[in-house]
Amino acid sequence: MKKKKYNFNFILGMILLALTLIPAFVGLFWTPYNPETMDKTLKMAGISLKHIYGCDNFGRDIFSRIMSGSAITVAIALGTVAFGSIIGTIIGALTGYFGGILDEALMRINDVALAFPSLLLALVMVSLLGSGKYQVMLALGIAFIPSYARIVRSEYIRIKNLDYVKSAKLAGAGEFRIMFVHILPNAKTVILSSLMIGFNNAVLAEAGLSFLGIGVQPPDASLGRMLSEAQSHLFTNPGYALFTGCTIVAIILGFSLLSKEVK
Repeated sequence: MKKKKYNFNFILGMILLALTLIPAFVGLFWTPYNPETMDKTLKMAGISLKHIYGCDNFGRDIFSRIMSGSAITVAIALGTVAFGSIIGTIIGALTGYFGGILDEALMRINDVALAFPSLLLALVMVSLLGSGKYQVMLALGIAFIPSYARIVRSEYIRIKNLDYVKSAKLAGAGEFRIMFVHILPNAKTVILSSLMIGFNNAVLAEAGLSFLGIGVQPPDASLGRMLSEAQSHLFTNPGYALFTGCTIVAIILGFSLLSKEVK
């Protein structure tokens, strides 16, 4: 049995994700300092052994806030991808497998939704649902459904007439068993790649919404909200924006590199 060789992109992607996602996971349970505790004596404190990323304009530890903010941003992105992909997969499977009037009706609605950029559609949904981490997760999930539905539909159209699917029908397998037991696993390469790309888009969308002030709200932190807070202090405390921005870039680049290696 041949051992799989991992190339540079895979290794670099794993390193970047380890450096960002491990602190994010730890941030769910523990941070060196309370990310919301303010200390006026530490206002704009520079990098030190106690505060490795320094402190912000409220004297809060930046590294602790990045840990906490990364956890919230990643959680929102995961929730977005889970919601959008599950609903989108069901729609894509039904339309791609059965075709006909169902396909025409759902895909026309899907095409209308795809005519709007995902972020614009998310803005509309946030305006209806309100701001907050759960509202953002739901809004982005709804906005991402059309793209997943289109991807899954195309895979089902490609696969449903292959010999092994015909054999399953002749063997008496039910329609839904064929759709989700026989076809879906064979579409996993495209679906997994789209999930990783969708996760990146969700991170960027959440960061954009929170940066504009209509996403995650205080006292919760998120990477986008932290960038918004940091923009007023680019010259007095550039590390705040730099470390936060690099965290976002590392997460996105890591998943982008891994998505190229999904086989």
